[in-house]
Amino acid sequence: MMDAAYLLVRLGGIARGSTLQQYGCSRTHLAAATAAGKIRRLRQGVFALPTLDADIVTAAEHGGALTCAAALRAHGVWVLPDPDGRIHVWMGRSGRHHPHDGCSCSIHYSPGSAGLGLAPVVACLIHAYRCLDEEAFFAAYESAWNMRLLGAHDRARIRRELPSAAAWLLDLAQPDAQSGLESLLRLRLHVLGIRLDCQVPLPGVGRVDFVVGGRVILEADGKDNHSHAKRHADLRRDAAASALGYETLRFDYAMIVHDWPAVLAAILPALGRARS
Repeated sequence: MMDAAYLLVRLGGIARGSTLQQYGCSRTHLAAATAAGKIRRLRQGVFALPTLDADIVTAAEHGGALTCAAALRAHGVWVLPDPDGRIHVWMGRSGRHHPHDGCSCSIHYSPGSAGLGLAPVVACLIHAYRCLDEEAFFAAYESAWNMRLLGAHDRARIRRELPSAAAWLLDLAQPDAQSGLESLLRLRLHVLGIRLDCQVPLPGVGRVDFVVGGRVILEADGKDNHSHAKRHADLRRDAAASALGYETLRFDYAMIVHDWPAVLAAILPALGRARS
């Protein structure tokens, strides 16, 4: 007989009792493992490791899989902070809700079988469009595409299931965004009618995030770009770009996400200088 905790590790930390029984775990064994604290019974017929993520536990207690922003983040997708803070649960097409203590879950019904654990990335993005604003969805969509978590079939499904109002975002999206900050920059400037060339290779400089107006480089520096070595490398790149006649503007996470007017106040005059 295979150990229930051992099986759960290999099944993503959570499984139905019927699945565990297929591998030889009897009900007696599951009851003993639960009593010993090796596994946890979440509700009738559902077992998990004691260390399983609390959000996934709550979603399973509710009757489905964790979805939307929290699940995308767990998949490694770049996601803006979620102001909602609620647990979003995918119930499949018509899953049954299970009452549980302190429930404030947000429910998503859509085609497919929800299962347990994390909802697939494609389902998470479909649900995220309904809950997040367009910017947050766009950044997450480009991030998932860049990470190769979305194939052509997945992108076609997302287009099919989202309303027609989302088509322009899907048309604009590209797979080359290295961070959600780049996605936000490009989307916001696109809305203003400003075209950017993305991921541009420059001799002696390397690949830069964007070039606008032919002579202005825009770089989006994430939260982890604060080391001395990284700062030194960036300064060398900026100097090399200046020698080629480029002006470089760098913006960090706080500026792009929380102080966009300051970003725009820097870009527009630089663009004017490039055009003149």
